[in-house]
Amino acid sequence: MQAASSPPRHPRERALLATIFLLNGVEFLQAGMLAFGAGPIMGAIGASPEEFTIVTAVYAVVAIAAIAKQRWLVERMGWRLFIQVSVALFVGGAAVCATSEALPQFLLGRAIMGMGGAAFMTSARLMVNLMPPSPRRFLGIAVFASALAIGNALAPWCAATAVSHDSWQGIFVLLSVLAAGAAVLAGFSLPTDVAPPAQRTEAHPMVLLTMLGGAFLSLYALQRASYDFYADALPLLLAILLGTASLLYFARHQYNHDTPLLVLKRLAKPRYLTGLALFTLCYIVLGGNNTMLPVLMQRALGIPWEVIGKAQAAGLIAALPAFWIMASILRKRPSPKKFYVAGFASLAICGLLLARLNGEAGLWTHIVPAIAAYGVFIILVMATTAIQTFVDLQTDELAFTHGQQLKNMLSQFGLALGTGGAALALQWRSTEHAAILARRFGSADAAFSAAAGQLTEQFAASHGAQAAQMAVATLAQQLNQQAALLSALDYFGALAAFAVLGGVAMAAQRVLR
Repeated sequence: MQAASSPPRHPRERALLATIFLLNGVEFLQAGMLAFGAGPIMGAIGASPEEFTIVTAVYAVVAIAAIAKQRWLVERMGWRLFIQVSVALFVGGAAVCATSEALPQFLLGRAIMGMGGAAFMTSARLMVNLMPPSPRRFLGIAVFASALAIGNALAPWCAATAVSHDSWQGIFVLLSVLAAGAAVLAGFSLPTDVAPPAQRTEAHPMVLLTMLGGAFLSLYALQRASYDFYADALPLLLAILLGTASLLYFARHQYNHDTPLLVLKRLAKPRYLTGLALFTLCYIVLGGNNTMLPVLMQRALGIPWEVIGKAQAAGLIAALPAFWIMASILRKRPSPKKFYVAGFASLAICGLLLARLNGEAGLWTHIVPAIAAYGVFIILVMATTAIQTFVDLQTDELAFTHGQQLKNMLSQFGLALGTGGAALALQWRSTEHAAILARRFGSADAAFSAAAGQLTEQFAASHGAQAAQMAVATLAQQLNQQAALLSALDYFGALAAFAVLGGVAMAAQRVLR
C-alpha cells in the first residue's frame, strides 16, 4: 500500500515564513514604538504635540497611498524587487529620522519610511498565498499572527529601553536591522515574475490624488481635534466633512469603473463588509488604548517610563499563547462565535479591572493582568476576523489582494479615530473632574487647609518664604493627577460597557459564522 503523499511545499518555505514574520513584526513594532516614544522624540526634535500631529497625518496619508498602489507596483516590479525597494526606502527614512534635530527633517524621514514600510503588513499577508494551496498555508497565517502579537508586545519595552538610555535613535536602528533582514530573506524566497501588460491594474493618478487629499484633511483634523477641538470645532468639522466627501467620491468612482485601482464592486459582499467594519473597530480600540494606558500609568499613577514599557510588554505578550490555544481549537471546532465572545469578554475584563483602580493599585497585580486581557482581545478578534473576512474572496485572487489593501488603508483611519476620540474624552472628563475637585481647593475647606499646612511645614526648611507657594503648587499637581485618574477610570468603564455590547452583538450576528 502506497503511503499518502505529503502536501506540496514552497521550495524555500523557511525563508518565506521568516520574511513574513519579519515584515509583519516590523510593522507592528514600528507603530507601537513610535506611539510609545512620541513624547521623548518630540522633546529631542523640539516639536510641540500640535506640530507632531502633522507627522502623524503625513505618515498615515503616505501609508494609504503606498498600500493603495501596492498591487500596481508588484505587477510591474515583481515581489522580490518590490520588497527590496520598499525596505531600502524604509531604512533610508529611518536613517533620516535617527539623525533629525528638527521637525522638518523628522517629517521627511517619516514620509520616506511610509513610502517603503506602509505595505509591509499587506505584503506579509499576501505572501502566505505564495505557498501552494494546502493545509500548510495555515502555518503561514500562524506565523503572521505570531509576528503581530510579538511585535505589538515588544514595542513599548523596546521604546522605553531606548528612551531610558537617552538613545531614542535606537528605535530606528532596531527597525532598520530587522527590515534589512527581511530584504535579505526576500532575495532567497520571493519570485521575480511581473504581470503581463494586459493584466496590469490602471493607475488612476488624479482620482488617487483626490483620495489622498481627502485622507489628509480627515486625518489631520482628527489629530488636531485632540488639542483644540473645543476652540476650533467648526474648521475641524468642515475639514472632516470635505475630506469625507473626497473619500466617498473616490469610492464611488472606483466602484463604477471598469478597470479600477481597487475592485470595490467585487468586494461588496456581506461577509467582507462585516469583517472590514470589525477590523476598523479593533483599530479604533487599539488607538484609544494606546492613548489612555500611558495616561493612566504615567500621568495618573506616576509610574516611571521604563517600568511602563516593561509592564505593557508583559501584559500584551499574553496574546501569543492565546493565539496558539485558539489555533489548536480551530482544527476541531472552527466556528468563530466562541472566539468573538471570548475576545469581547476579555476586553470587558480589561475595562472592569482598570475602571476599579485607585491610587494604591499595584502595577503587576492589577494593571498588567488587565493589559493581558486586552492583548487576548486583540489577537482573538483580529485573528478570527482575518480568517473569516476573506472566505468569499479566496477564489478571486485580485479581489483578495485588493480586499487586504482596503482593510489596511482603513486601519490608518481607525487608529486616528481611536487616538482622537480618546484624547477628546480625556479633555472632556478631565475638565469636568478638575472643576468638581477645584471647589474644595481653597482655604475655606478644612481638608485643604490641613494638607496645605502640613506641606508648608515640610517645605519650610528647604524653601523658606516660598514654602506656602510650593505647598499650593504640590496640591494643584495632585488635583490634576486625580482628575487624570478619574478621567481614565471613566474611559475604561465605558470601554467595558462597549465590550459587553460587542460580545452580545457578535453572539447574535449571523454573517461571520
